[in-house]
Amino acid sequence: MELAFIPSPSRGVLYLGPIPLRGYAFCIIIGVFVAVWLGNKRWIARGGRAGTVADIAVWAVPFGLIGGRLYHVITDYELYFSEGRDWVDAFKIWEGGLGIWGAIALGALGAWIGCRRRGIPMPAYADAVAPGIAFAQAIGRWGNWFNQELYGKPTDLPWALEITSSSDGRVPGTYHPTFLYESLWCIGVAVLVIWADRRFRLGHGRAFALYVAAYCSGRAWIEYMRVDDAHHVLGLRLNVWTSILVFLLAVTYFVVSAKKRPGREDVVEPGATAPADEADGAGVDGEERTDAAGEVDGPAEKTTGEPAGTAEQDASRDEAGSGKKS
Repeated sequence: MELAFIPSPSRGVLYLGPIPLRGYAFCIIIGVFVAVWLGNKRWIARGGRAGTVADIAVWAVPFGLIGGRLYHVITDYELYFSEGRDWVDAFKIWEGGLGIWGAIALGALGAWIGCRRRGIPMPAYADAVAPGIAFAQAIGRWGNWFNQELYGKPTDLPWALEITSSSDGRVPGTYHPTFLYESLWCIGVAVLVIWADRRFRLGHGRAFALYVAAYCSGRAWIEYMRVDDAHHVLGLRLNVWTSILVFLLAVTYFVVSAKKRPGREDVVEPGATAPADEADGAGVDGEERTDAAGEVDGPAEKTTGEPAGTAEQDASRDEAGSGKKS
């Protein structure tokens, strides 16, 4: 009886005429577009301007790609600089090999530069784009499917991944589809962050910290299942230790931030329109109203049919007129 399995693509590149369309690069590009689109919607809902997320992404995305590639090349240097290897391959990013830790770290640096140029608080921007990044990772992981890489231990489960390639030390067979596990986990992380942000109104970088902590908790056990070559420290893969460390840092930031700066930012982008949920209720009699620029108007005036101060002015004129008559 033939077992069911997830088939691998026969090739990872398609040609549109003379133009090669690589599956790995295509997944990365689609993921970036989804992250920017969702981040833009969340940024506007928080009171920011349309297009700001994309403007900052112009800085964050290139930095993230460079950081992700640097992390991969540094932690797997033997793939590019050992005997019989061509160091030029280190620049072939389209063939796979991006480390999420380097991508987030250097991508955050690029985002910080973009935020500084726009006068925007970095934590608020990070909160807005956090779920989109998780969705982007979920889509990007399918690039590993195109490249027949980053699979897990052998298995005969119905959802096993069939590996047909025998290059670079691969052994054809059926394996745990760890790319699929991580993709589904990232979708769950994105949904969790969106729900928690709506339920608890997370601010000052805590939505992003929740994304990081939730992702790391899944990456640790998924990484443990993988069988590709990796450096080990005390019996665990390097990325497992990285997941544990980053998880602890994210949780610490979440707790400390919640104590020092509770609530959410009132203004995320100077001069932008206030979010709808904060604008509701403005103009109630006797309450102060704040316009989009953050300036406070005085108490709303009672509806009397005349502007405030008219009665006092009339009284002054009457007194002046009576003085003339006498």
